[in-house]
Amino acid sequence: MPTAAIGKKIPAFKLPATSEKTLGPGDFKGRKLVLFFYPKDDTPGCTLEGQGFRDHYAAFQDAGAEIVGVSRDSVASHEKFKSKFDFPFELISDADEKLCTIFNVMREKNMYGRKVMGVERSTFLIDEQGVLRQEWRKVKVPGHVEEVLEAAKTL
Repeated sequence: MPTAAIGKKIPAFKLPATSEKTLGPGDFKGRKLVLFFYPKDDTPGCTLEGQGFRDHYAAFQDAGAEIVGVSRDSVASHEKFKSKFDFPFELISDADEKLCTIFNVMREKNMYGRKVMGVERSTFLIDEQGVLRQEWRKVKVPGHVEEVLEAAKTL
């Protein structure tokens, strides 16, 4: 399976998303795309991150960027999460980890002493031609959204 790399066009995909959509790179042609991967709907860190992108959504739009969140949760779970926190952007369901694999965000984590595979909080900035321009891995939520916004403005 092809993987995403800085300076290269991202591989094609089509996955189910909120608002009864199926989304892929072609849906964002001519716009920058901020793709943020998060571990789980409606958990503290993921909620804070989503709220940050929500609160800066207009500024991202002004910068010509669209925002899309990705996790392994179902579309039904995403719909509840999106509605509960009034997210103006879509959330992609990657239950089969296809997109997680393309962007190499699956990592071994320690969960209550057990090793489990989970999504490493990561964000990717893709330009108007579908080329990956910047990535943030092992994201810490405070200040992250603002950093991505600045990068989107200067791209």
